[in-house]
Amino acid sequence: MSTTEITSDNFQSIVEGNDTVVLDCWASWCGPCRAFAPVYEAASERHQGVLWGKLDTEAQQELAAAFDIRSIPTVMVFRQGILLFRQAGMLPAKALDELVGEVQGLDMDDVRRQIEEHEKAHAEGRCNHDHDHGHGHEH
Repeated sequence: MSTTEITSDNFQSIVEGNDTVVLDCWASWCGPCRAFAPVYEAASERHQGVLWGKLDTEAQQELAAAFDIRSIPTVMVFRQGILLFRQAGMLPAKALDELVGEVQGLDMDDVRRQIEEHEKAHAEGRCNHDHDHGHGHEH
C-alpha cells in the first residue's frame, strides 16, 4: 500500500469511507517532515488495512487551518470517522505500529458512548476540564 494525497475535496469521503485513517500533515520545506516520510511510508506497507494519508499543509491551507495545525509533521488518526489521536512531531516506526494496534483494538461503541456522555455534560454545564489539551476528539 502507498500513501494517499489528502485534499479538501477528498478528506471527508476518505475519513468516512475507511475504518482507520492515519494522516501525516507535512510540507516540502520541512526537514523533519522529509525525515519522517520514509518511516511513514514503510508503516503504510506494514498495515495494509489502514489508509495512510498525506496532507500537504502548504497546498491544503484551509484544511490545515480547520485542524489548527501549528507544527509539522503532525500525525492524526481517525477510526470510524472519529479523531482519536493527534500529535505533533516525528514518531518512530515502533510507535506508529503500536498506535495503529491500539486504535484498531478500541471498542468504538464505547468510544462513541464516552463522547456522547461528554457532549451531554457540556450541554448540562457539568464539564469542568480544560479544552485546550487535545483529548482525542473535536468540539
